[in-house]
Amino acid sequence: MNLKYLIPRMARHFLPEKLVRFLLLRGWIIRPGIETSSPADAAERYKHDLADAGVEMQGKSILIFGYGGRFSLAIELLKLGATHIILVDKFAPPDDAHNLGLLPLNEQYLKEEQRCVTPRPESITLIEQDILSEEVRSAIPKVDILLSSSVYEHLDEVEKITKSLATLTKPDGIQLHYVDLRDHYFKYPFEMLCYSEKIWYGWLNPSSNHNRYRLWDYEKAFEQYFSDVNLVVTERDEATFEAIRPRIRPEFMRGDIAEDSVTLIKVFAREPKS
Repeated sequence: MNLKYLIPRMARHFLPEKLVRFLLLRGWIIRPGIETSSPADAAERYKHDLADAGVEMQGKSILIFGYGGRFSLAIELLKLGATHIILVDKFAPPDDAHNLGLLPLNEQYLKEEQRCVTPRPESITLIEQDILSEEVRSAIPKVDILLSSSVYEHLDEVEKITKSLATLTKPDGIQLHYVDLRDHYFKYPFEMLCYSEKIWYGWLNPSSNHNRYRLWDYEKAFEQYFSDVNLVVTERDEATFEAIRPRIRPEFMRGDIAEDSVTLIKVFAREPKS
């Protein structure tokens, strides 16, 4: 029994989500992702990886799924040539304190209304509703590029959301998702795979949710709704996986160390199925 893991995990499970978000936005205890900590670098990463896939950002409409409440990344993508950004997040409200700091240098993209910073609609559209709703999706124009980073591993309804996102992508558009398959208590990247569904969801799963999907699960989900899917493994940890293998539950293993030990992937999805 790994008490060094279990005690913090149980605390994280019962920690109120508002407190979690407070800590995350300030980088206290909970480490923020690149889109929060360095939006300019995140935008360049998207540009680079899309270019490698033969897609230019210039003149394209972009949807960011799970943008996190800050308008920084949208602004950086606009500066790189995107024509319009759609920000979708039903969980994270705008971070007014941070966004207010963006205003002085970005008045072409943002405006102040009633002491809150809001996007200028000609540049940025903000969607705070659930995209599983057909009514919500019908009001969102299809985009050339759809992006997310460290969002998919937190989804509760992966297949349904993937289907919904496919309907928001133009027939010749592309999706790029960065997905982190590790336990987000990063010191123990595969520890979450050692517990039954009952124990995980009842006692250990963080309030931000971690679905424990593996490489093949994501492959299956995307191939249901796209004709062209390319999952690129960007990192694996074979040594750590081998050390913990006897404790990992069989449903999380394929028997191929190259697949079982994958920790980070990029998902490119094209040609949404009608």
